[in-house]
Amino acid sequence: MKKAIFVAATGQHVGKTTLCLGILSGLKKRYGSVGFLKPVGQELVRTEDGSDVDKDAVLFKDHFGLSSSYTTLSPMHCPAGFTRDFLDEKVDQQGLLEQITASWENLKSLHDFMLIEGTGHVGVGSLFNLNNARVAKHLQVEIVIIVTGGIGSAFDELSLNIEMCKSHNVPIKGIILNKVLDDKRDMILEYFPKALARWNIPLLGCIPFTPLLSRPSMRDFSNLFKSPFFCGEEHAFRHFQEIRLVAGSLDSYVEEMKPNQLVITPACREDVVIATIGKHLRERQARRKWETGLILTDPTPPRDELQKRMQGLDLPIIYTPHSSFDVMKKVSTFNAKILREDIAKVQEAINIVEKNINFDLLCS
Repeated sequence: MKKAIFVAATGQHVGKTTLCLGILSGLKKRYGSVGFLKPVGQELVRTEDGSDVDKDAVLFKDHFGLSSSYTTLSPMHCPAGFTRDFLDEKVDQQGLLEQITASWENLKSLHDFMLIEGTGHVGVGSLFNLNNARVAKHLQVEIVIIVTGGIGSAFDELSLNIEMCKSHNVPIKGIILNKVLDDKRDMILEYFPKALARWNIPLLGCIPFTPLLSRPSMRDFSNLFKSPFFCGEEHAFRHFQEIRLVAGSLDSYVEEMKPNQLVITPACREDVVIATIGKHLRERQARRKWETGLILTDPTPPRDELQKRMQGLDLPIIYTPHSSFDVMKKVSTFNAKILREDIAKVQEAINIVEKNINFDLLCS
């Protein structure tokens, strides 16, 4: 192995996985062989061989065709109840570190460059002595910190994470700003490097806010409510610009129908459902792009007659017994994670990040 970086963030939902996708893609164009490691996993999925591994390990292995096993890429994870087990002294702490070390030694012997993705902010995992800073120190790798775009608040969040790195004697490679609004970009590019100068840390990238990357898909909502598709599952990775709760008059709804709109309505509102289906079919017949979706709600499911009418439609529709209010609340506050099957979103992430990272500085 020639080089390696450890990527951490200043908090949740900052876009660490999104940036790692673009960074790994860019590194693969500059190095013969690039590896990936997620040393401490939190959000687990079960693989075909029955292993529970971090979802990001699955995403990166499958998208980039990485040759190492899922368990090598995700050697240690925190299942439900892990914190209690640790405090009850049921966890072999040294064994956890040895698992990470074994994967690290394996992977770094195979690759020219290693990308290591941390878990949340720099201090996550401190309770069981495996926070990002300590793991980076153990692996002897520099940290790259990702922070949401801004100046004041971003700087405040960053300062706490930098202090954590200093306390573990971990060198910081640089900072990447993510989700930067277009109208703030020039100002941030001028002033943020000045703020970083006190630590002598460079700005490695400034990633613009990209709406698609923050929009959930119908698959996300199907998973969220554990609801199968009535129809239109081939459009499971459709994303929406607007979410609309329809509980009022049909006329008002019809007057304000828009493309790329997710409609939430009670299952008993057959007038709304039929109007939506009709509009979808007319636009489809006219070969106009009209990408919509429906989430039907409330304890009583759609009548059999309506379900038959929905069969075979290429319009994504799901049903959940929750109330419309609860569904709207959950949908509005849902933070979408990139799924490996969401090819459009994965590729968008790669494209936007690759264009806005200073790889010469990152790889220096």
